[in-house]
Amino acid sequence: MDILLISANRERTPYPVFPLGLSYLAGPLAERGHRLKVLDLCFADDPESAVSTALDEFTPDAVVLSIRNIDNVTFPGSRSYLPGVKKIVDICRGRVPVIAGGSGFSIMPAEILAYLDADYGVVGEGEEILPELLTCISDGLIPESLPGVLVREKTGFLPARLIQSIRPAERGLFPLERYYREGGMANLQTKRGCPFSCIYCTYPLLEGRAIRVRPIGDIITEIRSLVEGFGIGYIYFVDDIFNYPPEFAEELCQAMISEKLQINWTAFINPAFITPSLLQTMIAAGCDAVEFGSESGSASMLRNLGKSFTVDDLRNSSRLCREAGADFAHYILFGGPGESEATIDETFALMDELEPTAVIAMTGIRIFPGTPLHASALADGTLAAETSLLEPVFYISPPIRETLCQMVTERALARKNWVAPGLEINMSDAMLEALRHFPVRGPLWKLMKRLGRSRIRPMSATVVESAV
Repeated sequence: MDILLISANRERTPYPVFPLGLSYLAGPLAERGHRLKVLDLCFADDPESAVSTALDEFTPDAVVLSIRNIDNVTFPGSRSYLPGVKKIVDICRGRVPVIAGGSGFSIMPAEILAYLDADYGVVGEGEEILPELLTCISDGLIPESLPGVLVREKTGFLPARLIQSIRPAERGLFPLERYYREGGMANLQTKRGCPFSCIYCTYPLLEGRAIRVRPIGDIITEIRSLVEGFGIGYIYFVDDIFNYPPEFAEELCQAMISEKLQINWTAFINPAFITPSLLQTMIAAGCDAVEFGSESGSASMLRNLGKSFTVDDLRNSSRLCREAGADFAHYILFGGPGESEATIDETFALMDELEPTAVIAMTGIRIFPGTPLHASALADGTLAAETSLLEPVFYISPPIRETLCQMVTERALARKNWVAPGLEINMSDAMLEALRHFPVRGPLWKLMKRLGRSRIRPMSATVVESAV
């Protein structure tokens, strides 16, 4: 079959993200004999025209539409991507079967399939099940018995099937060079699955709780292909947590050192599983910056958010980074259950103490179905059962719902290393566009050391209307 692979993601803030999920499908589909064409809409000036042209010129037998995210999970500056995706489906409908999938789709598959009016949906990992679905379509069969496959106007679907062997991504059909030029890094995954219990997180729902690691040799081969085949000099490891299990991270870094790979990289790490030895090994393997999903500097809020570490873990891991000379950033989520002005002040005080390169703060927490936060919001009455979550809906602790954004703005502006995307503090589309003119490699927050003071772009309107 002739298959048109469409990457629907058009978000370029803070930088364009290579469609890794779709690239995982290219290899298995090509091995089955399918002829593939990729249409990446991230850089398209007119996405609807680009889709129409691709359909006319390639005349595919099926369209596979990958949805990375359904919105930008940013409050108060939230925006939904689904209307734009629906326009793409509308152009394809009636001409060719449309199969929707991707991490964004898999969060609310039945609701999104109905909204888009696509023909089929694939929940979760599609490397194995998508070729089976295409065989059914080719043979004129209704694929209701395939795990994780939805059919338009059919209710229900079987649970998705997790793959056990994660193969390398196939990047050759995609504009990797442009992503690297404009985004400053390439992305790579070493494992899937998350055993932790953060109350807002969808990783365990999408990838399961059991960690499935890739063979070290396969990862090294993929890194080498990025360096030697594409001229990549910086990698972002997209694993939920890079340093868990610690022994796997140690083994991978030792292999990178042994192979003398000329690469620098960044990753999210858990502060409870970093040691001086592991950090030094990571740095020797090319790591020059790390990111912590800290979410709060308040002990009570860490417990409320279901975090697996303590305030002392944040102190110790930050100290190790400072002593080793590694840039580091803490990501903060304000507004969760139990948040108050006192816990907000605790977080600012801890960040002042830790002196990270940057603090990236989000106000409000996007509610996704199936998460403990969703159940909590329903139980405490802050979310009605009939509320649709297709549009961005955020949890903000009731006592500070009206004042959260103001409190964070006032405090963040007094500190030059804070970034608050939703409040446009040290983060706006214009600022990011200007930064892209610099030869930046790695995350843009590393440039915070060059800023002399915090900046804000004036915002308008009410900032609480989309919150719960």
